Amino acid sequence: QRQWPPLTPDMHLLDFDGGRVRLLLAWGDIAQVLPELVASVDAFYLDGFAPDRNPAMWDHWRLRQLPRLAAPGATLATWSVAGDMRQGLAAAGFEVHKAPGFGSKRQMTVATFKPRFSQQVPPGRQASAPVRSVAVVGAGLAGAAVAAALAGRGLAVRVFDREPGPAMQTSGNPAGLFHGVVHGHDGPHARWLRAAALHTARVLQPLLANSSVAGAADGLLRGESSLDAPAMHALLARLALPPSYLAVADAQLADGRPAWFYAQGGWVAPAALCAAWLAADGINTQFSQPVQALRQADAGWQLLGEQGRLLHQADAVLLCNAADATRLLAPWPTGPAWPLRSVRGQTTLLPANLPGLPPLRHPLADTGYALRLADGRLLCGATAQPDDACSSLRDADHQHNLATLQRLTGWHGTLRPDQLTGRVGWRLQTDDRLPLLGPLPDGAASGTTPGAANPTRRLDQPRLVPRLPGLFVFTALGSRGITQAALGAELLASWVTGDPWPVPASLVDALDVARCTSRAVRRAALGDNSAE
Repeated sequence: QRQWPPLTPDMHLLDFDGGRVRLLLAWGDIAQVLPELVASVDAFYLDGFAPDRNPAMWDHWRLRQLPRLAAPGATLATWSVAGDMRQGLAAAGFEVHKAPGFGSKRQMTVATFKPRFSQQVPPGRQASAPVRSVAVVGAGLAGAAVAAALAGRGLAVRVFDREPGPAMQTSGNPAGLFHGVVHGHDGPHARWLRAAALHTARVLQPLLANSSVAGAADGLLRGESSLDAPAMHALLARLALPPSYLAVADAQLADGRPAWFYAQGGWVAPAALCAAWLAADGINTQFSQPVQALRQADAGWQLLGEQGRLLHQADAVLLCNAADATRLLAPWPTGPAWPLRSVRGQTTLLPANLPGLPPLRHPLADTGYALRLADGRLLCGATAQPDDACSSLRDADHQHNLATLQRLTGWHGTLRPDQLTGRVGWRLQTDDRLPLLGPLPDGAASGTTPGAANPTRRLDQPRLVPRLPGLFVFTALGSRGITQAALGAELLASWVTGDPWPVPASLVDALDVARCTSRAVRRAALGDNSAE
């Protein structure tokens, strides 16, 4: 009951008994949910009440979805013995029998999946060959979360990072926010960040409860720029989002604008979160150990250091090292260039003893943010300057952040220059503001490398793009690293191991690194058609 998730139209991944029991709970109509599942199912239990009372759940079209999910020899059971349902199962490739029932039921139906032919799984939906050992490059939020997700599945994990400690380069701010977003069309961006933020809140609960990391997950206020309060209420009603996820805040921001209240949003110290993830059993960390190159071996991949020294060999490699992933991938054609941009950001940190600082019961966010740290200091920011390599703190950026603080909280205070500290970092983001995640495309096999002839395969959907075996990426989390890391890591770990995916298939297509290949193929096709 404590883990029962909000009634949002998402998949919710719940762990029990220390992770030994896992429930993937999907809220939605079966007509929408069933086609979105990616899994290899060993046993089906069909319980949709009586077929004559719930025909939409039992029709032949719905039953024909089961073979796509069925593992070889999968079994099926249901208390119903309705003839039409049994015929539908037989048509779907199941060998159907009656068996003694239970309770007051005289008979029930059992079945075994024995199809006449096997369906071909698209390259982007296939699990890797059996993987026992993995190497993760990068110990920031993405790499630490991936390492923990893989170690939780019993794999031997070794993490490499060029920095002397976790999250020192990419996730080194004293705090960061996590929360979803709301859009009127509820597209991939809103659906992904909602599911990811709710999953992050669940993951953080035990860590915050035992003080493993500093932070809070009891709410966050985010300003709304384009809607007034009545329109916000109308949007919530139309999307049917529950107050346990999102509500219209009673209080306004200091500048008079209304705000959303994300009930399970909050903040956390990213370096401490990375350290907690990397402390999981089965993870070996190698800090101050830059990986200079990758080499494909007869079995798996080799990681090379200075002068080609062999650092490690593993069945699979997962690149979670931000923009440096492109350097390591240079010898392997992965298709079109990724639409990446580096964005400089500067934060401002105010001392706890400044008079009149707002208490900030909850973090505030808008085009910028403000939050109180556990020690009383106030963090605000952050600037966003694309393609800016300056690593020095700039007074103009501090003033920008202080203006954001004033706009959000109304605070008017004076500061001496020596009272202002902060940090400069860089966020890697894509043009569509979604991460790059999944097995790397095989540009040579798909014919999408620069200068190659037109591809002979159908590649207009990411799931159809051929992949390099055992090589994965999770990067470009932008300014939403804390929000996206945990669920992205679970998805990537499921991709590696063949576990059920905790994200709907259509949403995975929006995140899949192979979307860059598919978009290039579609653009080329449109260009050819227009030329004709």
